[in-house]
Amino acid sequence: MRADFSGEVAAYYARHRRGYPPEVLDALAAACRLGIEDTVLDLGCGTGKLTLPLAARVGAVIGVDPEPDMLAKAREAALSAARANVTWVLGTDRELPTLGRLLGNRSIGALTVAVAVHFMDRDTLFADARQLLRPGGGIAVITNGAPLWAQDDEWSVVLRDCLQQLLGHPVNATCQTDETGRRLNQEALVRAGYRYAESFVRYDAQLTVEDMVGGVFSAMSADRLPSASGRAKFTAEVRGALGGRDHVTERVQVWLQFGVVD
Repeated sequence: MRADFSGEVAAYYARHRRGYPPEVLDALAAACRLGIEDTVLDLGCGTGKLTLPLAARVGAVIGVDPEPDMLAKAREAALSAARANVTWVLGTDRELPTLGRLLGNRSIGALTVAVAVHFMDRDTLFADARQLLRPGGGIAVITNGAPLWAQDDEWSVVLRDCLQQLLGHPVNATCQTDETGRRLNQEALVRAGYRYAESFVRYDAQLTVEDMVGGVFSAMSADRLPSASGRAKFTAEVRGALGGRDHVTERVQVWLQFGVVD
C-alpha cells in the first residue's frame, strides 16, 4: 500500500520541500540533450518542484502522481507561475505503457523520477520507459539530498532526537537516498540496457525551524500526522533543542543518475 500524502501533508510538501538550483536543470538538459521541442515526463511529480523548472526549458512537461491533493497543489503552482505547457495526470509508474500508447513511442526526451523511485519497481519501470524515450534521451533518477533527519550536521541530530521522541521509536529511514539506494538505481538501469552516467550538484540552503518541521511532516503519511497542537508542541521542542535558533544551513548534495538511450 502506498503512503497517503493527502491533505495537510501535501500542503507541507508544497511549502517546505526543497526546490532545485539551475545547475541541476543544466545537468539534466545536457545529459538527455533536451531542447525546446522536447516533451518530458516527470513521474512521481508531487507538487511540481521539478516539473515547473523543467517546463521553462522544454516544449512540454507531463507531471504524473498518484495523489490528487499533490496534483492540486502542482496545478496551483503552475497557474501562479503562468506555466501553460504543463499537464497533470493522476497515475503511477504502472501506467507508463498506456501513456506510451497515447503519446506515441520514442516521443519523450526524458523521464525524470525525483525523490520517488523507492516507491516503484525499478526493473519494470526502466524497461517500460525504453519504449517512450527517443534516441539520445534518457531516464534521470534524482536524489535531492538526504532526508533532513538523516544528515551529519548538529541540527540534523537534534531534529532526529526530537522526532524519535515524537514517534517513540528510532528513526533511520533514508528513503533510499544513500549509497545503497543509488547502487540499486545504477544496477537496474544497466540491467535494462541503458548507458549509465551520473553527476552531482552541491549547494547550501538556509532552513528555518518551520522548514525543518514542515519537511518532516511532508514525509509522513496523512494518518500519522500529529494533531495541530501536537505539531505546535513539536515545533517548540525543536526550536528549544536548537537553543532558540531559527535558521540553520543545510549542505545539500543532489545526485543525478542517468540511463541514456543510444
